[in-house]
Amino acid sequence: MTMLEAPTKAGAVVAPLERGVMRVVGQLQPVAALYIEAKGCYVGLPGVDPWDEARDARKYAGPHPVVCHSPCQRWGKFWHGSTRKPHQYKMGADGGCFAAALTAVRNYGGVLEHPADSNAWAYFGLHKPKRGEGWVKADAYGCMTCYVEQGHYGHASRKPTWLLANAPGLPELTWSRGAQRLPEWMIERYGYEKARRIGVVAMVGGKNKTAIRNATPEPFRDLMLSIARQAHNVNSTAHRAARHPASSPPQRSRAALPIRLRHFDQLARGGAEAVICQRRQRRAQGQHQRARARRG
Repeated sequence: MTMLEAPTKAGAVVAPLERGVMRVVGQLQPVAALYIEAKGCYVGLPGVDPWDEARDARKYAGPHPVVCHSPCQRWGKFWHGSTRKPHQYKMGADGGCFAAALTAVRNYGGVLEHPADSNAWAYFGLHKPKRGEGWVKADAYGCMTCYVEQGHYGHASRKPTWLLANAPGLPELTWSRGAQRLPEWMIERYGYEKARRIGVVAMVGGKNKTAIRNATPEPFRDLMLSIARQAHNVNSTAHRAARHPASSPPQRSRAALPIRLRHFDQLARGGAEAVICQRRQRRAQGQHQRARARRG
């Protein structure tokens, strides 16, 4: 019997490792790591079921909590393409990866990460977190969101990140803005503004800039795994309540929620930009009509 096939134990002891990172002592609760690199830092870890591109994480149907690193290229600042070749792509044209990742987090528990200011938050109606405010409510399905910088957890750059988590007992993280990491010679040669745009990772020699920029530091990986494993506690509490209804308060079932993601077909075809524009137009029309009504 493999680790993932073995029954989970809700009584596993969680010991503090450092601020925002917990280490599970004893039997590890199984977690599915979705949208990861085939040779990345999640592969080979005990209690982790890795889903790389070949397995197609969009097909994941539970039952374990998830850690999601869904593709962010079509949701970030340069969703349209590079500065030299803009308007190559449509916003949100990721083949439904983010929609599937969001559904998995909502249905099975766990955590999802995306670059800060990701357009996916606005498209899917998620509350946008602010730096320094900690965990805040993200949606009506029990998810929480926050702003954190991976630079506090081992990344070479600050790498501002938004997390979306569905688990109890979310940890306190380092919420502050990271210190400036630009070397003095870089600022002297290019000036601060240009050096900031270029970034620290761009100055790394060789052909591994993208891999270094996209890599998940091991402390941050451990943080996300610890959050996902907390979701098992909800399942265990619900099972205990079902066995002892008289002595335990009723708990909401962890069965998959019937989530209906609006405009999903348009998103899969790369129509997120058009949908967002339509929403803005309707909002502007509504504001104009209310203004006319007040004047009349």
